[in-house]
Amino acid sequence: MPWKNHWYFIAIGAVTSAISLVYHSWYIIFLYVIWLLYLLSLQQVKRSIVLVCICCLLFFYFYLPSPVPPTESTAETVSTKITGTIVQPVIHTDLRMEFVLEEENGDKLLVYYFKENDTLHAVDSFRFGAVCALTGIVSYPDQATNPHQFDYRDYLWKQGITQQLLLTSLEQVSCSGHTTLDSIYTLRYQLMHFTATQLEEYTTAWLHALVFGDDSLLDEAMVDVFQRWGLSHLLAISGLHIGIVVALIYILLIRFSLMTKEKAQTTIMVLLPIYAILAGGQPSVWRASLMVILVILMTKMKQKMNYSDIISIIFLFLMVLNKQIIYHVGFQLSFAVTFALIISKKWLAQSTTNIESIFKISFVSQMAILPLQLHYFSLFQPLSILLNIVIVPYFSIFVIPGMFLFLLGSVLPKAILIIPERIFFYIHDFAMSILEILDHYLDYPFIIGELSLLWMSIYYVLFVIMMIVLEKGRKQTGFQIACILSLYIGLLALRPYFSPYGTVTMLDIGQGDAFVIEMPYRQGVFLIDAGASFSFTEMEPSDKVYKQVIQPYLYGQGIHVIDAIFISHEDLDHDGSVPMLINDFIVKEVVVSPYYIFNDYMKGIDRDLVYTASFDESIKRQGQLFHIVSPNKDVDSANENSLVVYTEVGGLSWFFSGDVGKETERQIIQDYPNIKLDVLKVGHHGSNTSTDPSIAKRSNQGVAFISVGENNMYGHPTKEVMETLNQEQLHIFRTDQHGAVQYRFKEDSGVFIPFFPK
Repeated sequence: MPWKNHWYFIAIGAVTSAISLVYHSWYIIFLYVIWLLYLLSLQQVKRSIVLVCICCLLFFYFYLPSPVPPTESTAETVSTKITGTIVQPVIHTDLRMEFVLEEENGDKLLVYYFKENDTLHAVDSFRFGAVCALTGIVSYPDQATNPHQFDYRDYLWKQGITQQLLLTSLEQVSCSGHTTLDSIYTLRYQLMHFTATQLEEYTTAWLHALVFGDDSLLDEAMVDVFQRWGLSHLLAISGLHIGIVVALIYILLIRFSLMTKEKAQTTIMVLLPIYAILAGGQPSVWRASLMVILVILMTKMKQKMNYSDIISIIFLFLMVLNKQIIYHVGFQLSFAVTFALIISKKWLAQSTTNIESIFKISFVSQMAILPLQLHYFSLFQPLSILLNIVIVPYFSIFVIPGMFLFLLGSVLPKAILIIPERIFFYIHDFAMSILEILDHYLDYPFIIGELSLLWMSIYYVLFVIMMIVLEKGRKQTGFQIACILSLYIGLLALRPYFSPYGTVTMLDIGQGDAFVIEMPYRQGVFLIDAGASFSFTEMEPSDKVYKQVIQPYLYGQGIHVIDAIFISHEDLDHDGSVPMLINDFIVKEVVVSPYYIFNDYMKGIDRDLVYTASFDESIKRQGQLFHIVSPNKDVDSANENSLVVYTEVGGLSWFFSGDVGKETERQIIQDYPNIKLDVLKVGHHGSNTSTDPSIAKRSNQGVAFISVGENNMYGHPTKEVMETLNQEQLHIFRTDQHGAVQYRFKEDSGVFIPFFPK
């Protein structure tokens, strides 16, 4: 085979093309070409290989789609008729149905419909491969409005989906036909439904996650634990699961003499693609399945091919088959781990015990994905390497095989299944309880923040050098490089402590307030309010704003210690996320006014953290001075009793007004006649109850921040407030128009940076 041992050159070229597109940089391609020419000069590659690699590099550069979604914020809001083919399996929940529809021009839309009791039967006409004529409301998916926030529009765009369509009625819908694959998808849902009726809820949840790749029935808190500890690969169907499937098929077919070895291999080649679809069709399961199929195929053809060639061919095949797949996080993590294990096989083979081998595999796997994990999730658990040594064998030997046995045994009467289910419950529940205890007492993650391409490149260079040295048996040198790599990771965590820049950020949390002040050299981190959305069903704060905006922002900035949270008053849109922050971060202090009332959701916080600030008090924390300019008395109103904070940051004076009204604003001017306001946080989200002209005049030629929800039901900011601000010629930043707004400063000068420049 002419390309033997060289397929990875093309795979690296494909990765280079994708990276250059993501970072809009040609120098990555330039370095790749220089590397090829260097190898050519050393006669390690042939000229023909270099030429093919460069051609393939250019092919993927122009073949791969742009990773940047369109910037339009709106689309048609009237009913539009769309005709296309359903190209992904239809997903059903109790209340919603969704699928992907591809139009004749190749554009894809995410179609969704909220079910009604009298129309449940009508959704059965939506099947994979069906040609449908639909009428609905077309719009662009929601996009991130804050730094480090999950971007749903970007997520769909990287799946080739440009818009979404809401079906408001099924009366003007017609679908016909389906493909053979629909039968497999239907079988998947039938099997999931059947096992749910035959097995107990606890067993069903784990079986669906580990056999069918659907973790929706698992406890959300447990899924979070797996994510925090780098164990999510156990919940994603991958090489481990495929290996167990192959082993079970071999045992059934070979050990019981049902087939010859050759026929069993052919059967596996046929069944694995079917199982890949049944398991949800994620990139990791296709990668593992196709690798097994290719190995078997090469064996049948009596061709020898090393594993680096095999994984490279599968990598390129999937990229050509699905041009968006390179941007899939699961695809990246799966191939990064597999490729790292393949190139480390000689070092892994040097293990003298099973424990040592498991430790090395865990070490290589975790180190291989560390930069990607930090880039996407901003943190990692250092102890996860050790935890994987215990958890992976437990799942490999007991849990995953047990789930497949439960799948096969689900045809048995429930009376027979109840005993093994009870055994599984007691063992697995005990194991998961131990995991939760470890999570509670040993949860000390490295919160490093997002990494640039340069930082990731340096890391991988050090990692590859370390693995090469270890493979050659030079343990002392390898240990020294490992120490350098550890110091490098520590340096990444310390980046904010060496930065002379600071920021003041108005986060866009909708109709609520959340401001983050980060001082230069990480001298201090302060929050002014941390609001939350409201759950009408549970009548308490929802964690949506916290999980989607506040926590990702803090993680992305590498923040794990908050020196103080100033709470203006006891409304959910100002303090609803505070208990969650205290639970997940090191919060040194919570500052409230003397008239702050602790509601039910705030009563559980440690009162030793709470500091009650008095009127006209100057609070100095981490060298930063905060002056309390209101309230000077109890006026029996949560809004009017707001803690109003005045501080100077980055050469500007900042006025955080909470939800105080005009009368309180006039009182502040009376108490502090010489007060200067460079940046005014407009009170009460722009309600006409706030922003007296007297307070706006103090910010003449300054800046106004309005934290307000887009298309909010209150009509904020009101016309009256906008006229007051414009009359004083204030530069206005609004979260509903600009998204999050940052003031980035160095010493006494800085610049305002809106997330959406206007």
